[in-house]
Amino acid sequence: MAVNRQTSKMALYLVWTLLGFSLSAPPTDLDSEAFNPNYNDLNTWGMTYDYDDLDEEVGTLAPPPVTQPPAVVSPEDYVEEMTLPPRPTKSPVLSTLDFRGPGLFGPDTGLGMPSCLLCVCISGSVYCDDSELTQIPPLPKETTHFYARFNKITEVKATDFINLNQLKRIDLSGNQIGKVNEDSVRSLLQLQDLMLADNNIEALPELPASLKHIDVRNNQLRSSGMHAEAFKEMKELQFLYLSNNKLDYIPVPLPDSLRVLHLQNNNIQSLSQDTFCNTHDKSYIRKALEDIRLDGNPVDINLYPQAYICLPRLPVGTPV
Repeated sequence: MAVNRQTSKMALYLVWTLLGFSLSAPPTDLDSEAFNPNYNDLNTWGMTYDYDDLDEEVGTLAPPPVTQPPAVVSPEDYVEEMTLPPRPTKSPVLSTLDFRGPGLFGPDTGLGMPSCLLCVCISGSVYCDDSELTQIPPLPKETTHFYARFNKITEVKATDFINLNQLKRIDLSGNQIGKVNEDSVRSLLQLQDLMLADNNIEALPELPASLKHIDVRNNQLRSSGMHAEAFKEMKELQFLYLSNNKLDYIPVPLPDSLRVLHLQNNNIQSLSQDTFCNTHDKSYIRKALEDIRLDGNPVDINLYPQAYICLPRLPVGTPV
């Protein structure tokens, strides 16, 4: 049994060896003529090509299709930017105004900013208090009450209140006014209150007879700077404040409607029997005048008892 197994193994080994040599043996040389083609025989195959037909074939070819690029769709919030040409510049045109003509605003309209843009306008009242004004601004023609206190106004011009026919009150207290033009308020026939306290006024212009309340306290007002009989025609004047000025005498005659007269701290040195009363009418009584202040003046009121016999109350005053 052992000899047979050994013989079988040797036979199997011999078969594998022979098989390996057969697989790795080089190929047999082939006939070279079989792989040497005769290129001259191409014509015999009918393979000739006529190049003159090339142009005709190319010309008959359809052109390639033209494809359009996709349309560009702008987003909804896209805004195209454009460069605008420069605007032509115009030379400034000087304002030529007719101060007495019709229009929305009073004098100087167009020469300055209307007061309703600088101040506060409520109905017919214009409030310009403490606004750093150096002059009176253009006012709407329907203005009835004008307040411009505590500013830096230095002058009241003749054209400041033209066409303001409804103006009833002007309050310019606490400014730096040194001059009030002679024609500035004369034409204001509805004016009732003129407030010019705490300024530097040396002379008063001609005033309208419609005034009821005049306040010129704390100025530099002199008797020479007042019109003769300045208050005589003011039949409705009730309050006259002239204290802390440089007046030399009481501005007579005073209207019967007067209720309050303040003249303290001036330079008044004497009184007359006709200052308050009427020497030609012993029965005359001035009932309305109840508040007279003469203190702070060099006049001694005790020396003029006949000057008060028509008054319901004696004036207040002691000499300095």
